[in-house]
Amino acid sequence: MHQAQKQTESSWSWVVLLATVVTQGLTLGFPTCIGIFFTDLQRDFQASNSETSWFPSIQISLLHAGGPICSMLVEHFGCRVTVMLGGILASSGMVASSFSRSLSQLYITAGFITGLGMSFSFQAGITVLGYYFSYHRTLANALASAGVSIGITLWPLLSRYLLESFGWRGTFLIFGGVFLHCCVCGAVMRPVALKAESAYPPPNKAPEPGCLLTCGQAVRRHLAFDVFLQNQGYRFYTLGVVWMLMGFTVPHIFLVPFALSHDVEEHKAALLISIIGFSNIFIRPMIGVVAGRAMFAGHRVFLFALAVLLNGLSNLICVISASFTVLVFYCLIYSVSMSGIGALIFQVLMDIVPMNRFSSALGLFTILESFTILVSPPLAGLLLDTTGNFSYIFYMSSFFLISAAFFIGLSFFILKKKKKEKQIMDIVHEEPIVEKELNLRNTEEPVTQSHSTVTYVTYVTSV
Repeated sequence: MHQAQKQTESSWSWVVLLATVVTQGLTLGFPTCIGIFFTDLQRDFQASNSETSWFPSIQISLLHAGGPICSMLVEHFGCRVTVMLGGILASSGMVASSFSRSLSQLYITAGFITGLGMSFSFQAGITVLGYYFSYHRTLANALASAGVSIGITLWPLLSRYLLESFGWRGTFLIFGGVFLHCCVCGAVMRPVALKAESAYPPPNKAPEPGCLLTCGQAVRRHLAFDVFLQNQGYRFYTLGVVWMLMGFTVPHIFLVPFALSHDVEEHKAALLISIIGFSNIFIRPMIGVVAGRAMFAGHRVFLFALAVLLNGLSNLICVISASFTVLVFYCLIYSVSMSGIGALIFQVLMDIVPMNRFSSALGLFTILESFTILVSPPLAGLLLDTTGNFSYIFYMSSFFLISAAFFIGLSFFILKKKKKEKQIMDIVHEEPIVEKELNLRNTEEPVTQSHSTVTYVTYVTSV
């Protein structure tokens, strides 16, 4: 093991940030280009919208559900090894998927294996930022999320070009080589020596009573159920985001098929996703800088809820018209809200959960997300197969997003109000006790002693 880096936010921290930007572009940005292959996959495998939708849903679900396994790998091997292992798995899955002869094989290779590999690289890259940055952590998270924007911009353009030249099988084979760049990014993530206490208590020297206790300790360590039960903010935020993702992932997958169904040219339809990604490159860092200001320190969760609300309202634009001009306007509005969500989602989690429990809290956070992400695209595909109308998909997306925004915003408003009232009540109850103790000391000790007077003043000041 190389010597751990002891200084945080050094010049090497920004090298690690650059590696994280690339990693997020390769992993989180990739699922947005899947819609480009929808028509070809449906034609080759004679599949419906619902059946084809299981491929990206499994991939995105594993991208989030791999959190607990990633947490264990990070604890035992570090972020560097975990990111590199993720790159190897993602590459192997895409190479194997190019030889798939059925959708079920594609579910396993490009869905399960590639999704799990992307999860390792993505989540370990997010975790390492929390150790390399403290003062500029909000800005670092925003800049890292800009990597997603770069990926969203480049993946559709690259996919469209490769699909026309090599078909979807050749394109997936080339994608396998692209994912190997995660190994290069992981190589620069040096281990960091934490100044604080270890994230987990030292192991008990007494012999373990049995396998059940060992499993229970592992679940507590890597899934943070205790944090979920005790931390109300973490519980409300997790439930709100899980509900939000029922609608958030749908436009990414169905926007291109929606445009193609309304006679928009193929290269223009692919350009829509790139417009969203290109706008995110500039908007996400700006939101990160604004959210990092001291005046928003305790209110970032409300900025996040506002971004979710705007995202839900923007999806209603597609119901109005499907012309290319209106869709470009939709992409611009959508990119603003998406930038806010991407720049703040993990920063808000870091604000709510202590850093020594962040890795395990992130594991539970992402595995709960994976259930809704797994169900959402096939549900939207089934809705499309049943109705034959894309408008219902965008209605569904808006419903989940708008309701999630109100849930998160109202929940934290009530929590902050209760916390403020509790602080006021504690102050009111403490003042009579302090006065009583002070009067008792005054009666017990002579007032004439000068040193006693100094002691009383010190006591009141410390309280």
